[in-house]
Amino acid sequence: MRQLSLDHLQTLVAIADLGTFSAAAQALHLAQPTVSLHISELEARMNTSLLVRGGRRVTPSAAGELLIEHARRLLRAADEALTAMKLHVEGAVGRVRLGASSGVSIHLLPQVLETMKHSHPELSVEVCILGSSEIIERINQGSLDVGLVSLPQKLPGELVMTPWRSDPFMAFIPAGRPTPEVATPQWLADEPLIFSDPSTHMYQMTVAWFAAAGLSPRGRIELLYTETMKDFVAAGYGAAILPMEDKERIQVAKKVTVLPLAPPLTRHIGIIHHRLSALDHCTDIFLQTLALFRQIQTADGVPAHRRKPKKHP
Repeated sequence: MRQLSLDHLQTLVAIADLGTFSAAAQALHLAQPTVSLHISELEARMNTSLLVRGGRRVTPSAAGELLIEHARRLLRAADEALTAMKLHVEGAVGRVRLGASSGVSIHLLPQVLETMKHSHPELSVEVCILGSSEIIERINQGSLDVGLVSLPQKLPGELVMTPWRSDPFMAFIPAGRPTPEVATPQWLADEPLIFSDPSTHMYQMTVAWFAAAGLSPRGRIELLYTETMKDFVAAGYGAAILPMEDKERIQVAKKVTVLPLAPPLTRHIGIIHHRLSALDHCTDIFLQTLALFRQIQTADGVPAHRRKPKKHP
């Protein structure tokens, strides 16, 4: 069945409001024969007369009144759809689907989302807590827009990566135990250990750190969430190697002692998304907000965002 034309309905409403074909044609910037054609095709489609012609003013028939009532709702809905799309393209309203790990979600995302709420309250960010490999897969499939993943990662050719954070790993030790100034693989290997889940990138990095020293310790328990690992450390169950997402903001519980690692170990986080030319404006705005929280560790250990610019002579 052939669908109704919004242009034809708009013409019918204009004639009903203005009273003549010529006035409707002028208001719609159409030739009068075009207006007549719209009504003829609409009446043929409905198989009934929609307008009562005669006298100085055209009035709707009973069928015309009924159709005009529906036409006004359809035209209003169409205008609302166009307005919503315009705002979406301009970044005034919309949705961004983000994938992130549990550690990033707890310590960093609240700050990002709070900034988004103040600067762009009409934009919503939907967060999925996933592993890095699944995040990349979902972005590639189109069910996520942006991902925060541990690096390095192998990416499909359609995706791009931007470095975002460099967070040092630290040794989290139950408070009250005698500790050295720094935690070495040899010292930690003699401690009861709490490892992250083997499916995580963090587990692979921790195992590689010990392996580089010729060690292969076993964990007493393997847990998926970093906050749960910290709770086990605070309970005295064992020591853990975890990233310190923001040393200036995170207050470690008094039941935990935090030591730097020697040799140091750093977790790098990247922002994954499709190429910029393929992104909508909402996603672009969210990427700009993420960029405000960018902190990359340089070769000399100074975070890039704190490095003083060089003075030129």
